[in-house]
Amino acid sequence: MRESGFVDRVGGLGLHDHVCWRYTARHEFHHSAREFLVDGLRRGLQVWYVATGATADLAADLRGGDALDAGLRTGAARVVSLDDTYPVGTAVEPAAQVRAYADATGAALAAGFAGLRVAADCTPLVRTPEQLDAFARYEHLIDRYMVERPFSALCAYSATEVDEEAFPQVACMHPGANDASPGFRLHAAADHVTALGGELDPANEDLFALALERSDPRPRDGRWVVDARAVEFLDHRALIRLSAHAAELGAAVVLRTSWSGAATLVELLGLPDISVESAA
Repeated sequence: MRESGFVDRVGGLGLHDHVCWRYTARHEFHHSAREFLVDGLRRGLQVWYVATGATADLAADLRGGDALDAGLRTGAARVVSLDDTYPVGTAVEPAAQVRAYADATGAALAAGFAGLRVAADCTPLVRTPEQLDAFARYEHLIDRYMVERPFSALCAYSATEVDEEAFPQVACMHPGANDASPGFRLHAAADHVTALGGELDPANEDLFALALERSDPRPRDGRWVVDARAVEFLDHRALIRLSAHAAELGAAVVLRTSWSGAATLVELLGLPDISVESAA
């Protein structure tokens, strides 16, 4: 099982977890990253600390505990400077970034580790509209990879540098977050399923439409399966959005939900391309 919904801790997360972490002061990120990575070392994972700055300074952020000190010496823990990878203002290429982490995960497994875990300060990668759009797409694409492979990540964003409009756009693409501001979650599940959770209402209608477009769902055999068992509230606008997006994909929606009224609402709205499956 992957952590989903509000997450207020970084310890105890699993091999496939993907958490969005909002922080106020940089030392808060350092503390959370260390805890997340130490937990990964205990699980036999290779761990990476990714942020801006000189690699010597990044290594200094991690030192001060036996596990990370030893990990830095042996290669079980690594530091990666964003400055060496993405010049200021550069937008990530989503598929290329996923391939890079897939290669790194494969290398970690080949070296005898149980997988790869990354704590990254992603703030510098969402400063411009172009960067934000590309990174939100990447967040969902890497989430698909995490579902099947032993790669876990803590994606951190500064509350003082990533504003109230931008942050929900990346937070909603994670299964878990320590901030409830998006209201809903749209993320990957096994077998090409799209998972939905939280509340979908008029306040986040436009964000939901944007998230759907960025997620680029992959229907199979003309069916787009949406697991909505973790949805706490779903209004008619969200169903209409799902139907419209499915039409763009040339697919029919299979909505899995435990809400008994979903089928009735779909019928009342006249949305024949949405079929409802009852799920516990």
